[in-house]
Order: sequence, then C-alpha cells, then structure tokens
Amino acid sequence: MKPTLAQRVGQLGPVGVLLAFIGSTLLLLSLSRAGLLAWHWPRLVDVEAPWRILTLGLRMDVVLVCYLLGLLLPVLLLLPRSEFRQRFATGLLTALGTLVLFMELATPGFMIEFDNRPDRLFFEYLESPREVFGMLWRDHRALIIGVPTLTAGLAWLQWRGWSACLRSERAASWRERLPIFMVILVVGFAGARGFDHRPINLSDAAFSSNRLANELVPNSTYTLAYAAYNLSQETDVTKTYGEMPWEEVLARVRKYLPVPVAAYTHPEIPTLHASGVTARPAPPLNLVILLEESLGAGFVGSLGGLPLTPNLDRLSKQGWYFDRLYATGTRTSRGMEAVAAGFPPTPAPPVLKLSKAQGGFFTLGELLKRQGYATEFIYGGVANFDNMRGFYLANGFQRVIEEKDFENPVFLGSWGVSDEDWVTKAHETFVAHGDQPFFALMMSTSNHDPFEFPEGRIEPYEQPLFTRHNAMKYADYAIGKFFELAKSAPYFERTIFVVVADHDARVYGGDLVPVEHFRIPGLILGPGVPVQRDGRVASQIDLGPTLVHLLGLDVQHPMIGRDLMALPADAPGRAIMQYSLQHGFRVGNRLVVQQPGKAPLSFTVGPDDHLEPAPNDPELLRDALAHALWPAETYARQLYRLD
Repeated sequence: MKPTLAQRVGQLGPVGVLLAFIGSTLLLLSLSRAGLLAWHWPRLVDVEAPWRILTLGLRMDVVLVCYLLGLLLPVLLLLPRSEFRQRFATGLLTALGTLVLFMELATPGFMIEFDNRPDRLFFEYLESPREVFGMLWRDHRALIIGVPTLTAGLAWLQWRGWSACLRSERAASWRERLPIFMVILVVGFAGARGFDHRPINLSDAAFSSNRLANELVPNSTYTLAYAAYNLSQETDVTKTYGEMPWEEVLARVRKYLPVPVAAYTHPEIPTLHASGVTARPAPPLNLVILLEESLGAGFVGSLGGLPLTPNLDRLSKQGWYFDRLYATGTRTSRGMEAVAAGFPPTPAPPVLKLSKAQGGFFTLGELLKRQGYATEFIYGGVANFDNMRGFYLANGFQRVIEEKDFENPVFLGSWGVSDEDWVTKAHETFVAHGDQPFFALMMSTSNHDPFEFPEGRIEPYEQPLFTRHNAMKYADYAIGKFFELAKSAPYFERTIFVVVADHDARVYGGDLVPVEHFRIPGLILGPGVPVQRDGRVASQIDLGPTLVHLLGLDVQHPMIGRDLMALPADAPGRAIMQYSLQHGFRVGNRLVVQQPGKAPLSFTVGPDDHLEPAPNDPELLRDALAHALWPAETYARQLYRLD
C-alpha cells in the first residue's frame, strides 16, 4: 500500500512538518492573491508591471511565514516527543493555519465595504459589536454565515491532517534536531526581515501610484498585524496633556491663521480654507524641495554656526532666508510630516507610519497632483525606511525614485547613493518633464552616520575624513552642484526651490525643550520670491501655505501653518516643537511646554534660545493645549484631507 501524504510528511521528521506548513501557507496566500487580482483586474489594467503584485506578494508572504515559524520551531524541534507535544503541535499548526485562512476568506467582504485589505477597522469595530453585527447581518448575511462555517470546516480538516502527520512523524535525535533548529532560526530571522539589510515593512508592498495594486500585495494577516502594531504606538493626548472641548480647540487653532473665520465653510473638514491667492502665473511654476538630513543651524555659517556650508551661505543672499526657522521634531519622518504635509507633531509616531494616514491624507503632492503637476519623491536610499514609499504613493505622489532606480552611481554607501548622484538624477528627471509642471520632494542621505561620501570633493574641515562635519560639508557641496545643474536648464527660470533641514543632528540639552537644537536653515528662491532675510520665528509647517501662495494657486487646503506672505510683518512668530513627550508651543519669545501628567510650564526664550522660567499666561496656556490636541484629534477623526 502506498503511504499517504501525511505519512510521507511524517517520515521526513520535524523538517517535513515545517516544510508542509510553509508550502501550504504560501500556496494558500498566492491563490488568494491571484483570485483578488482576477476579481479587480478591470481596475488594474493600467498598472505598470502588474505581475509585481504576485512577486512582491510572495515576498511579503515569506516574511509572514518566517514570523510564524518563530512560534513553531521551539515546539517541533526542541520539545521531546510525547503525547503532549503531539497535541500541542497539532493545535498550534491548526490555529496558525486557520488564522491565515480566515483572514483571506474575510478579505473579499472587507474589500467590498472598504476597498482595502483588513486594517485597524477590524479592531475598532470590536468596540461596537451589536451595531456592527447588525450591519453585517443586514448587508452581508451570506458572508457572515459562510466565512465562519467554511473556516470551521477547513480547521477541522487541518486538525485531522496535522494530527496524522505528527502521529507518523519519524523520531529525530537531539544531534539531528539541534543543527536543524539553528539553521532554520538564522534563515527565518533573515526571511522575517525580507532578506534585506533593512527590515521589511508595509511600504515594501507599495510599487505603484494605483492604491488598489499596492493593497493586493501584502496578505491580510500581515496588514492586520501591522495595524495592531500601529494602534499600540498611538497616544491619547488628552490623557497626556489634558482635555479641551473640540470647538475651543478649533477656535484657538484658527485664530493664529491670517484667514477670517467665515472662510471655514466645509462642514466635515473644519480647517479647510482658501489660499486667498488670485493671480496664477502662466505657465505654472514648478516646486522643488530639498530636505537636507540633520543640517541644524549650528552647522550653517550664515546662521552663526560652523563654516561648513559655503554654497548654502552664498545662495542665502539670492532668496528668502529664515533666521529663526524651527523644526517640529527630531526625526526625518517628523520633518517630512511637517514639510510635505504641513502637519504638526504629536507624541505618537509621525503620520508616515500611522494606519489612518495611508490614503486620503493631505499632502502637497495630492494638492499639486490635482492641479495637473507631476509629483514625485526622490530619495537616494531605500524608500521603505519609515514607510516613506507607502505614505507618499498613497497620498498624491505619483512616483517614488529610490536607490534601485540609480544606474551606475558614483558612490553607494550604507544609506544609499551619494548626494551628488541624488541631485544629478533629480536634474535629469526635471529636464525630462519638459513643459509639464512638476513637484518634487527630495530627501538627502549622505549626511548620516556613518558619514560616507566620495573622496576628493571637498576640502576637509577636519581629520579623519568620514566625520559628521565633513559629511555636512559634502552635503553642501551637493547643494551647490544641484543649483549649478539647474541653472543650465530651462526649468530653472520657472521653479520655486526650497532648501530646508529635516531636523538637527543631535537634539539634547538641559532645557525641557532644547530650542536651540530645533533651529534649522530654510531658504526659498525663485521667480516672485522676495530677496530678504527674515528674522521672524517660523515653523516647518509654515512652509506649505507660503509655497502655495508663491506658486500662485487659488486652492483650498486644511493646513494650519501660516502663509508668511500674508502674515502681517508685526505678527509674533509661532513655532511648534515635539521633544519626546514634551510639546513646545512658542509665540514670539514666549514658550509653553506641555508635559505628560503635569501642569504646563511657561518660559521666556532668550537670544541664545535658552529658556528662563516665566509667569503663566492663561490664554497662551489654552492656545498651547489646543495646538497639542488638534493634530491627534484631527488624525483620529480623519479630518486632514481635501474635499
């Protein structure tokens, strides 16, 4: 009699059981994805290289399986053979297989309702089981009966199958099992990272500007686990800083904008308002933002720092240069959140990584795409870092150019290609746009530990060569190279350029909020840009509304940053800074710091940006609390969007 499939698996010992689990899980997920792809094909016919949905999907499935192996390996390879081991292993294999199966079976119904794979709504709906069950029973009765019934039947079959495999399992000695355990552990760890030098995340599933194509790449167990992780990272700021009625929050946030209250007319997007611009240039102006890694004011000669930026210092005399511009945080993703989306900081992770911002979230990319602009994010590294690729493709950026898109770079370091490769690629991209208006957000890489860059480009500031200060100087060299290239091209005369840092290199100090280390350079230059040195306090979130004005766009947007072109010259500047769980709200030279579970403190900011205790101003305290609460509440309610 021929041996059964279960007996064949069992004769291979624990390895056979593991291989059977891996193979069956990958087959299930691939078949499910292929079915979803066929179902949605009419919406995907215009996607470039749609086959990548299957290949990238297989990679994401391998990642999931490697995580699940972390639960199976100790049981199958370390526990001694016994009745308990057999039953426990059977239960665990069945439970894991059933979880993956249920999530795939539940996916079509979820996509019918929400047009995406299962996400945080799976958990949020558990808070209202009666209402949700009633809705599902009314509208999806077949699914609510069919999916659990089919899952239960297939779970029973899995139990029987795994039980038969384990009953037939060939005994393996410790000498055999231990080396196998170590090998699979190492391979599984690498697989869980996507066999890459940086851990894989949901951003690796984003390869297209078609949102649905990106949704089909990961499997539903992964998207649900990712949503669970993000939920654990979100912070209830009312418990952190205190409560305030939503109407008061809105009123206090709005009063800082040079916009009349009557301008807020949208019933569902409370900060949506017109830009107030009426003169649109013809042809439209392009926009290029160079976001410079870690370039704090202390490294910029023209801001009183070290003499490391001769090119930026020279350019500062040709445009609008800010003396007191402040970053919103201490991470690149926080700077991107502020510059690309105009969104203020919270104690939670930046919105690039939060689930409710992965689509329908306002960015300059979305705003300008609707105005007919080509929109792109250009980065010399791997764009899954901080979920950059996923966030930008989901929110208005039509293309992400990253490390894999650079052919024969001059230099490739730990964080990606060199800044000179980055600016050269950007220049070539802009030239290729021809007469179409474009918006590009560029993010540098060379000025990042371990400070790798091509030799022979700069006169070193110090020895050895590969230090932070020399990397700063090389980053400035690349800025100079970019503008040299741009000035030789037709697009230069019709482009607004911005050079701004994401944050300072190291943010530290004895103050609750070390304001001096939030100060960064900011330069805007191009047609219609005033040539001036601006001494007002300003924030990264002010750049977005100001750039909309300079582009001459008569549009509506929800940004609460201030249009510095429209702000009266005598208006006190404002800056918002998040430092760990401390939230700083600065108006002029007064600063309020919100602390978790404590009363806020007031300070005067001295000329050197150090803090001196000051008496409380009740109105300023309420304004500070409103600005600490607004972004978190706006994110939670999904109010930061276009109409």
